[in-house]
Amino acid sequence: MIPAIGLLVGIVVGLLLHPAVPLWLQPYLPIAVIAALDAVFGGVRAVLDGIFVDRVFVVSFLSNVVVAAFIVFLGDQLGVGTQLSTGVVVVLGIRIFSNVASIRRHLFKA
Repeated sequence: MIPAIGLLVGIVVGLLLHPAVPLWLQPYLPIAVIAALDAVFGGVRAVLDGIFVDRVFVVSFLSNVVVAAFIVFLGDQLGVGTQLSTGVVVVLGIRIFSNVASIRRHLFKA
């Protein structure tokens, strides 16, 4: 429940303040958002499964964002940024859809 409240507060603050993203950070922001969504859906799944641990959620959230951003940064340095970005999106997308499917099965008993 607390992560959901934190997420909602963050969204509202972002909508009200309209923060400007620095140019150097713009290539990493979409990947960081996808990594954060992966952690959020994993947290929701853990809550429904009754195994949610707040420390695990925070570490998962932060490490997903940092690792995904690092992979994109490394790809930019190697000159293959779009390929590694696509790889990150595919892997995290698969995890997100897997978690959503599990959440759906739990909620609808199907």
